[in-house]
Amino acid sequence: MSSDFVVHLGLSQLQLLKGDITGIAVDAIVNAANSQLAGGGGVDGAIHRAGGPEIMRELDEIRPRVGRCEPGKAVVTGAGRLPAKYVFHAVGPVYRDGGHGEPALLQSCYSECLKLAAERDVKTISFPSISTGVYGYPIDDAADIAVRTVAEWLRDHSGPVRVVKLVQFSDSDHQVYRRHAEKLRGLAADTTP
Repeated sequence: MSSDFVVHLGLSQLQLLKGDITGIAVDAIVNAANSQLAGGGGVDGAIHRAGGPEIMRELDEIRPRVGRCEPGKAVVTGAGRLPAKYVFHAVGPVYRDGGHGEPALLQSCYSECLKLAAERDVKTISFPSISTGVYGYPIDDAADIAVRTVAEWLRDHSGPVRVVKLVQFSDSDHQVYRRHAEKLRGLAADTTP
């Protein structure tokens, strides 16, 4: 799977891809987890199926220490059989109407995972479209937050993270993300189609 769209931000890249996040080789994969850290459907279920039971065993050890993982936060496990070293289990907000702190919580998912990545010397990380499935976050708003948050973080941090891959499963979601990423063209030093 190759990048459909790349924005160069200093020494780092923001890449957009369409496909299955579980098959992309990176140092860390972000999982759109639930606050119980108990597995589920969508991306969460796919990551647990592809990664195997060792991921859930690690979460079983984490859960008694942290209790619930609040929206906007994340915990780290190994990646099991996934082509990665780590899984960052980020809990996105359930969308109500956008007026209950959802944008800040969604932004926090991305920035918290990037902070965890930098702390672990992660050079490549992939994100799904957090909260846009059963949590009901409108894709247009979620894509805007994801693209802006990642781009700002990459511009503001010169640490180890060099490639951030935003991965969308459907063509329609991919086109929305691309529209938002194209807004970076005027802000980035170098952009590849």
